[in-house]
Amino acid sequence: MTAKIIDGKAFAAQLRARVAEEVAQLRSAHGVQPGLAVVLVGEDPASQVYVRSKGKATVEVGMKSVEHRLPADTSQVALLELIGELNADPSIHGILVQLPLPAHLDETLVINAIDPDKDVDGFHIFNAGRLATGQKAMVPCTPLGCLMLLREELGTLAGLEAVVIGRSNIVGKPMAQLLLRDSCTVTVAHSRTRDLPSVVRRGDIVVAAVGRPQMVKGDWLKPGATVIDVGINRVDRPDAGTRLVGDVEFDSAVKVARAITPVPGGVGPMTIACLLANTLTACCRIHGLPEPEGLTA
Repeated sequence: MTAKIIDGKAFAAQLRARVAEEVAQLRSAHGVQPGLAVVLVGEDPASQVYVRSKGKATVEVGMKSVEHRLPADTSQVALLELIGELNADPSIHGILVQLPLPAHLDETLVINAIDPDKDVDGFHIFNAGRLATGQKAMVPCTPLGCLMLLREELGTLAGLEAVVIGRSNIVGKPMAQLLLRDSCTVTVAHSRTRDLPSVVRRGDIVVAAVGRPQMVKGDWLKPGATVIDVGINRVDRPDAGTRLVGDVEFDSAVKVARAITPVPGGVGPMTIACLLANTLTACCRIHGLPEPEGLTA
């Protein structure tokens, strides 16, 4: 058996096209243009690439794109003042502060300063609590993208056993909450889980978000499992530079799984597409307009 390769790049392109259609309709029918503000503090090279990609994608779907690039020595007070201004700006419906922040800034304080209704990253404590208690929330982009791929691949998830490897606030915990919402039986595993391979082997669905290159081997998987690999790790190859790999050892997993996301080209493209979907959803909620179906959990 060779697993089906889940094409996250193609699905993300379809999602962005759908968002662009909805934005055009929103502007035509209601005169409202969704607006996304991205704040970058410092000059982290990876963050700069992400911010450029987000800005380009935002404009391509017809949204207003605003970037605030601040020096690395920006004070906590100055950053919070900017967030306050964006909270009060009616043309801005989504606010994203690019992480990581310089060490002297308090990430938790900054995230929780964002208006929860404009928190398109879904990291605010209000949104985490709403998600955990089954209320309407802004959902973190990467787990939302994973959920969309799973629903597309499997249809209903009800009754399936899901194993999430990783317990971060950004992916692991919200992923588990989303799978519970879709009536999965969910196990959250992590670095201290005893006999991790046997735990993973129970999963009809395995979401690997542990941040360790190729940790999950093919013989850890239940035959026929659907595998979502969230990991993006750079590894050195002798005399061949670096390459990107996931948290799953793809070559062995593809022989066991029913379907699997590749790295790159799997979950990664979904994150920015879901950011755009979240910005559209936030805009509709703020203006009291009907939300487009299928763009959130």
